[in-house]
This record gives sequence, structure tokens and C-alpha cells, in this order.
Amino acid sequence: MHEYSIVRDLIDQCEGYAQDNGASEVSKVVIKVGKLSGVEPDLLATAFETFKEASAVCRTAELDMQIQPVEIFCRGCGEHSTLAEHRYVCPLCQSVEISITDGEEMFLMQLEMK
Repeated sequence: MHEYSIVRDLIDQCEGYAQDNGASEVSKVVIKVGKLSGVEPDLLATAFETFKEASAVCRTAELDMQIQPVEIFCRGCGEHSTLAEHRYVCPLCQSVEISITDGEEMFLMQLEMK
């Protein structure tokens, strides 16, 4: 499960930010997970609950996971859209000349620290 290595890195990042900002505790971790990121949200949440126990800084942290839908730009009609299903065509004009603009990555968006 690559979610374990992702969570280890996430907790390391949180600890680094806490240290850089003189905080002794991270109370909330907000992440954005794209639907095409390859990350399984349930496994990520389970891994976070498991690994945070070993961190003095993140032990009580809450994970807030925001799932990012797939957003596209259509070169055919020039419009931005959100895909409701895994069908890579523009929902407005049915063109296949699209570029994915969001929903492929995972980002640390915000930390609440004390």
C-alpha cells in the first residue's frame, strides 16, 4: 500500500512545519486528494490514524480530506468543466480535445497548529 509511504511523508511534513513555526501540536491537517491521484481515500485515512500515534506532534490531529473532482479545459469549445464520470470527453460539446487541469494530485492545503 503506497498510502503508508504517503502518510509517513505527510506526517514528516507536518512535523517540519510545526517545528519551523514553533508549534508543539498539529490539531488539523487539511489535504486535497484528486480523484485521479491514485490514492485510495479510505486507506489513506486508516494509515493516517495508525501513523499519527507515533508522532508526538500529530498524535491528536484530525485529517480533513477534500476530494477533488476531475476538472478539464476543452480546446474544442474553450470551456472549463468538471467531469462527473470517467469519460474523457467534454460534457458541453463532446470533444475529445481536452486537458485535465485539476484532480490528478494530492496537496497539503492547511495545518492548524498550537
